[in-house]
Amino acid sequence: MIEFRKVALSTGVTLNVALAGDQANPAVILLHGFPESHRTWREVAPRLQDRFFLIMPDQRGFAGSDLPQDVDAYKTDVLIDDIFALAETLNIERFALVGHDWGGAIAWGAAIRRDPRLTRLAIVNAPHPVVFQKSLIEDAEQRAASQYITAFRTPGFEKAVEAMGFEAFFDKTFARHVDVSKISEAEKRQYLADWSQPGAFNAMLNWYRGSRVIVPPPGATVPLPDILLRAFPRIKVPTLVIWGMEDKALLPIQLEGLDALIDDVTIVRLPEIGHFAPWEAGGVVAQALEPFLAGKAASTAPA
Repeated sequence: MIEFRKVALSTGVTLNVALAGDQANPAVILLHGFPESHRTWREVAPRLQDRFFLIMPDQRGFAGSDLPQDVDAYKTDVLIDDIFALAETLNIERFALVGHDWGGAIAWGAAIRRDPRLTRLAIVNAPHPVVFQKSLIEDAEQRAASQYITAFRTPGFEKAVEAMGFEAFFDKTFARHVDVSKISEAEKRQYLADWSQPGAFNAMLNWYRGSRVIVPPPGATVPLPDILLRAFPRIKVPTLVIWGMEDKALLPIQLEGLDALIDDVTIVRLPEIGHFAPWEAGGVVAQALEPFLAGKAASTAPA
């Protein structure tokens, strides 16, 4: 059974948080991405809640949580601060972190901080910041696939989406990545309700606007920032990367070079699965996560 709680954080926002499982079990914080909510984990959580205490927030700017309108409220460090503030408020001393899409970006950043409270890191289709930035500069296919970020950053883009209609944006968002018939009508209505809140879509887009990642236009020559490799220390916690290999937005090049950035990394590749693996293949994702979160070595083959 899932419990919902409004949790006020020291970072100045109140998050809507879904909780599942026994609080005596190992704690796992699961972070969703764009354009979703805690419901990203709807197929995963029921398979893990018997063994773990699951903490699934709507991150700031999404769904039932506060929706700050200022871009500065979505700087990466602020978003990472939310996660540690959430753990502190819930009296969680040690926890594993699981992140998908933007949630994975924040999870990578949290691990880079080397905070001792974080014990394990699991990533689902979210690129390491160094690999992602290099690929945007050096790989034409990834650069082309990421041009939507520039569109999302355009002032007033939220007005264009409102004019288009959220149902049309729903189809445009998901049709490229997954058979939309796999999303129930009830789930679709929940997406539309979340996005239709006053200020919600602007808040969601601010995640892109607050990011420092450079997305060059196609064909432009851009030097690789000198600071890129020096600014990111190696990740020390055991790390599991689960990747839907049919992801059209984040290409398999994102799996290259992780060994040089992480002390202990295991990669699980999911053939014929796309970007939204947590609910497109929730059972497989949960089977990969369960032993890893329990402290066991992860298999490189999906169960």
